[in-house]
Amino acid sequence: MPVTRVDVTPAAAAMMVRLRELHGPLMFHQSGGCCDGSSPMCYLEGEFRTGGSDVFLESLAIEGVPEPITFWMSAAQFELWKHTHLTVDVVPGRGAGFSLEAPEGVRFLIRSRLLTEAELAALAT
Repeated sequence: MPVTRVDVTPAAAAMMVRLRELHGPLMFHQSGGCCDGSSPMCYLEGEFRTGGSDVFLESLAIEGVPEPITFWMSAAQFELWKHTHLTVDVVPGRGAGFSLEAPEGVRFLIRSRLLTEAELAALAT
């Protein structure tokens, strides 16, 4: 099994399928901002402009979504979290107004753990 930096829970995957059906192709961006900006934000693919201050982490293959969902992080945040494995989850509650799941009464969040030495080595290649 390939080593990844980002995974999703089944509940988060189900919400991504729903959002894809409602809105079209999706992307995520995790910033290091304050308040809701520190949560993973779900946008229409390309709606959030990425550039040199962002790091591409993963193409998420979600069953029921025809194209990969890209996951980006601000470069400054990545410097702090580069040793961390992220799992996108979804929980009840009010999230960010700009993130596509907000009207659904849920919010995406990140659960994290440190990458193992073996995972770090695999990601470095």
